[in-house]
Amino acid sequence: MFDFEITAKNNHARTGIFSTPHGNLITPVFAPVGTQATVKTLTPEHLKEINASLVLSNTYHLYLRPGDELVRDMGGLHKFMGWHRPMLTDSGGFQVFSLAQTRKIDDDGVTFKSHIDGSTHRFTPEKSIAIQENLGADIIMAFDECSDPNDHAYTRLAMERTHRWAERSLQARTRSDQALFGIVQGGVDMDLRAESARFIASLDTPGIAIGGLSVGETKQEMHEALDVVIPLLPEDKPRYLMGVGTPEDLIDGVARGIDIFDCVLPTRLARHHSAFAPEGRLNLMNASFARDQNPIDAGCDCYTCRTFTRAYLRHLIVAKELLAGTLISIHNLRALMRLMEQIRHLIGNGTFEAHIPELLSLWSNNAKRIKHEG
Repeated sequence: MFDFEITAKNNHARTGIFSTPHGNLITPVFAPVGTQATVKTLTPEHLKEINASLVLSNTYHLYLRPGDELVRDMGGLHKFMGWHRPMLTDSGGFQVFSLAQTRKIDDDGVTFKSHIDGSTHRFTPEKSIAIQENLGADIIMAFDECSDPNDHAYTRLAMERTHRWAERSLQARTRSDQALFGIVQGGVDMDLRAESARFIASLDTPGIAIGGLSVGETKQEMHEALDVVIPLLPEDKPRYLMGVGTPEDLIDGVARGIDIFDCVLPTRLARHHSAFAPEGRLNLMNASFARDQNPIDAGCDCYTCRTFTRAYLRHLIVAKELLAGTLISIHNLRALMRLMEQIRHLIGNGTFEAHIPELLSLWSNNAKRIKHEG
């Protein structure tokens, strides 16, 4: 369980197979985000049809509602939400730390107020692991502190606390059927990033996550951090870049050796009427689409593009029909799944590196950055 086999390489990019109790993950892989045990507007069958193999859910949100013990008593998260392929939960750290006005951090953990009803709660590494064990995902995260990338003075303190909490997370786990990943932090201080990468790698977890990126730093800073961190991580462990998911960032991340990605971007864009397309993001609310008989993307094989026109989608948006969000989400997620399938194919035949400029050119107009969602 949790073996990682590298099946092909093209410079730093690689394909692999990561084994989990709910099936093998073929990497590199993009995970749709199901924050509250659902990928917004979509059913598990929709996700299967677009060939999703991994879904992320959120520890903080599920702890508050409906409660991790209820999920445990209902048979665990896979059974509760009807998703029987691999699943990942984050530690809740990012969401807790994003509540800057309503939380207090100390060396033992974090006290915070619920965004739902204002009630007071406390997360420690031990509590986060207990919640994630109740939820039962295949891949879980060590509790960490994600610091503001612009607060350089605090970044070292947060990184050192993250390291201590990673050790406590490892000591707290009781289940052997979950892969616990450590998380590299360090903001945009490259010396701290290198120090954190070495420490987390020394813990010998089944995989390693890279956190604290796509939270306000520049794209150049993100690339520099990855270029510092990845060479210091073990070759035989999957690398997970947390919360990053524009098409351009997927291409750049794979080129640097990242194996797993997740992001709210595709479904959040869909709820705001935006769709990925070869000519760039389409705002389907625009009147120019009122009589457009084309699909979103004639080259896409998703249900939406096989069945509906841009004109129909615009009609649903104007009429405020919920189906609009579902259909555009299907397309946006399938667009990223197709991109990852193409990337895996190119790595397999040794031509991915040669195609990077072409891929970046094709997707550049879809590449506006989006911050982590709490």
